[in-house]
Amino acid sequence: MSSPHPHLGTENPWHRPDDLYAGRPAWDIGRPQPAFLALTEAGDIHGRVLDVGCGTGEHVLMCAGRDMDATGVDLADKALEAARKKAGDRGLAARFLHHDARKLTDLGESFDTVLDCGLFHIFNDHDRAAFVAGLRAVLRPGGRYSMPCFSEHQPGDQGPRRVTRGEIEASFADGWQVDSVEAATIDITTGPVGIRAWLATLTRI
Repeated sequence: MSSPHPHLGTENPWHRPDDLYAGRPAWDIGRPQPAFLALTEAGDIHGRVLDVGCGTGEHVLMCAGRDMDATGVDLADKALEAARKKAGDRGLAARFLHHDARKLTDLGESFDTVLDCGLFHIFNDHDRAAFVAGLRAVLRPGGRYSMPCFSEHQPGDQGPRRVTRGEIEASFADGWQVDSVEAATIDITTGPVGIRAWLATLTRI
């Protein structure tokens, strides 16, 4: 993909996902995103945690380091290998699974919290609907889903699709409570400004 942030998205992210990790992708900042760190420190991330599209595992390990039962899923084996190595190096117990986030129901498990940094905005409309249905299946009633995604205020048209507040609210209109949709930033390695995003937090009814 031709982009000033070449690893922030792709027209077909499900084809050869390991190619995204041929180099260091822009979202792999080597630490948790500030938005998720703040939610954790506020106690809003708790219980059994699932990170969808976990990459090299920083958010899973953030949770594991706070004694949460944390699982990450991704389709990129290179990312999962790196995540497992980090867990071993840091002496943390965390689980990393090769699994398609569009088929969360197949996990056969329930979680209290689901995190998503940079996955929701890559879905086409069909995959988005399947993903939201899977989220609702794996989240316990009262469980929370939190995600930052590219907002329509991010300049240009390169990288992932932009998502409006209205799209987020419409995607979660059935069976969800939209707790908040606030302006946020996704930190990246390729520039100091970051990506303009929405940080959405929703509760499964």
